[in-house]
Amino acid sequence: METHHNKRSTFSGKLGFVLSAAGASVGLGNIWRFPYLAAKYGGGIFLLIYIILALTFGYTMIMAETTLGRMTRKSPVGAYASFGKSKWLSFGGWINAIIPVLIVPYYSVIGGWVIKYLFSYVIGQGSELAADGYFSAFISDGVSTEICFVIFALLTVGIIYAGVRNGVERVSKFMMPILVVLSVIIAVYSVTRPGALEGVKYFLIPNVENFSWMTVVTAMGQMFYSLSIAMGILITFGSYMKKDISIEGSTRNVEIFDTAIAIMAGLMIIPAVFAFSGGDAESLQAGPALMFITIPKVFASMGFGNFVGILFFLLVLCAALTSSIALTESAVSTFQDELGWSRKKAALIVGVIMIALGTLSCLGYGPLAGVQILKMQFLDFFDFLTNSVMMPIAAIATCLLISKVVGTKKIEEEVLLENGTFRRKRIFNFMIRYLCPIFAAIILISSVANAFGWISM
Repeated sequence: METHHNKRSTFSGKLGFVLSAAGASVGLGNIWRFPYLAAKYGGGIFLLIYIILALTFGYTMIMAETTLGRMTRKSPVGAYASFGKSKWLSFGGWINAIIPVLIVPYYSVIGGWVIKYLFSYVIGQGSELAADGYFSAFISDGVSTEICFVIFALLTVGIIYAGVRNGVERVSKFMMPILVVLSVIIAVYSVTRPGALEGVKYFLIPNVENFSWMTVVTAMGQMFYSLSIAMGILITFGSYMKKDISIEGSTRNVEIFDTAIAIMAGLMIIPAVFAFSGGDAESLQAGPALMFITIPKVFASMGFGNFVGILFFLLVLCAALTSSIALTESAVSTFQDELGWSRKKAALIVGVIMIALGTLSCLGYGPLAGVQILKMQFLDFFDFLTNSVMMPIAAIATCLLISKVVGTKKIEEEVLLENGTFRRKRIFNFMIRYLCPIFAAIILISSVANAFGWISM
């Protein structure tokens, strides 16, 4: 309830925060990116390293950002600025704030693809999606992709327009339980296909022979994406969190929720593709194509394929929407705080930016396919810029802010307010001072070197 302009919106309680933050983190990254990276970088050993990183590095960053938000009651730019006026502080705040503005447009393009596929299954045209060349023909057709993208973008902006409790929290509370139920149904269905057990073993049982240095770097990069770290989202959501809610308890719930959904996504996709391809691990490494090319073929070869297709793409749509809402909320919150705009004005302007930048990504496989940056299409370029360059820098800035400026003592006081707990305090203090900045720097250096072809990943 916003009574007057300066009163900050809040989540109604712990459940509202946890489901919204989990909604932010459970997105296309879990359902589409996680299974193919796990398949590509060693299956079970990737999963094990991912879980260890999530419980140390991931935990530390979620705690740090949420606490900063709640302590300052501001979105990223304001949160950083409240600790001083230096140049690097305002840079740290702004880079956290700009990331979502760049991610949401291309994210919404993929969201549009999901809408198109869901619609095709609903009208019973699932078998067409499985045809060879369908996906590349669809994404190179500028008009239909643009329409689907605009529908997704308008859905997102509409929810944000409605506010934190009526929009973000209400949609997350409604969609997250549906997402869990659907993922259980599809995972059970997938695992019980003939020949699927080999896939389950590959995914769940760590095999040291599959370990490589890239397993660690990729698991780190995926964890950023997956837990919504360094996107300004958790600072913004933290600023909507009431003081009597335990930050550590909420963080633990977000971690568990997110990792569980990533594992479920692996169980939905890896065994089904294994069974479909006769145990060929190569077919899993199709990257983005996995969800839009391989999966429809798998569904087409099964009984109830159309029905499972509807459920699967409905699930993906819920995941994509909850994340795009969180990203947009973070951007809108920055405009409200820094420029003093109303929520409605901020939502409309972010909507315009989304459609302008998103159209570039949307047409990048069609009419604009000739235009490339660093040999990448627009969509891949925005993904690289945000995920591999800006997010690690934003994470390093947050670590420095906490260890050098705010001090871990202040963080501890905020976490322990009103009977809060801080059981992993030692891990937190050690990670934020030493390991997190080093890890983030490794991701930054290896991704940039890879993009320029100095090393191959």
